[in-house]
Amino acid sequence: MREEPLDVQTAAGKLSGTLALPDRAPPWNLVLLVGGAGPTDRDGASLVPGQEGVPMKALAHDLARAGIASLRYDKRGVGGSVHPGLREEDLRFRHLVDDAVALMRRLEGDARWRAPVLLGHSEGALIAALAARDSAARAVAYVCGAGEKASALMRAQLQGRLPEVLELPALAMLELLEAEHVVAEPPEALSLLFRPSLQPYLVSWFRYDPAEVLEDLDLPLLLVHGGADAPAAAGAERLRAARPDARWVRVEGMDHALAVGGNAEGGVGAVAEGVTAFVRSLEIAAIG
Repeated sequence: MREEPLDVQTAAGKLSGTLALPDRAPPWNLVLLVGGAGPTDRDGASLVPGQEGVPMKALAHDLARAGIASLRYDKRGVGGSVHPGLREEDLRFRHLVDDAVALMRRLEGDARWRAPVLLGHSEGALIAALAARDSAARAVAYVCGAGEKASALMRAQLQGRLPEVLELPALAMLELLEAEHVVAEPPEALSLLFRPSLQPYLVSWFRYDPAEVLEDLDLPLLLVHGGADAPAAAGAERLRAARPDARWVRVEGMDHALAVGGNAEGGVGAVAEGVTAFVRSLEIAAIG
C-alpha cells in the first residue's frame, strides 16, 4: 500500500486529502471517505477537546489491503483544507455536501479507478447520500448514520438529562430552529449548544430527513450499524424500512466511533470487510 496527496481548489478554498492506493496495478475500485460531525481531519481525529475521534486512516488502510483505493480529506477549515475567512456563522450543511461533490468531480476521468463509492460516517453518512445525488457515484455506504432528523436526535439526548429549568427552554429552542427561526439571545446556560453563530448551520441541517433522502436515492446502498451504537440504533430500522433493498451489516459490540470493548479500532476490520463485500457485489452486478 502507498499514499499520495490530492488537493482540490474550489471557489470557497482548498480541500486537501490523501489517497490510499493498493499495491496491485490499477484500475481500482475507489471509496471517498466522508468524516463525521464537527471539525475533523482526514484521519478522523477531532479538533474538539474531549471529543472521540474515528479511525478513518485505519479504515482506508484496511480497504487498500483488500484492493480498494480510497480518498479521505480534511473538512473545510481543518488541517490542509484552508478556507480563508471561514466563519462559523456562514457555514451551512450544504457547504459540506458541496465539498464532497467537488472531490467526486475531481476524481472523475482518472483512468486509475472506476466510478467511486461514497462512504460517510455519522453526520458524514447524510453528506455522502446527498452528494451522491449530484455526482457520478456508483453507490453509497451509510456507516453509523442517523435514521432521524438531527433535531429529533438532539431532542432525545436532551430530554430527561437537563434540569427542568434548562430542558424546557432547550426544547423550545429546538422547535424554533426546526421552524427556521433563529434566536439572537438564547439562554446563557444553553449558549454552547445554541449560540447564534451556530444556529444557521443547525437550521440548514435540521431540514434533512435521512430516511427520506435514502428513499429517494436511486443507487445501491450499504447500511452499517454497531450493536453498541446508541445514537444511531433508534433510527436503524427506519432506514431499513425506507430502503428494504439495501445491504445490511451489523457489527456486534461496535459503538458510534467504531470501537469495540474499548479498542478504538475494534470495528474497523468488520466495517472494511462489509464495504469490500459490497463493492465486489457491485462488480458482479455490473458484469451480470
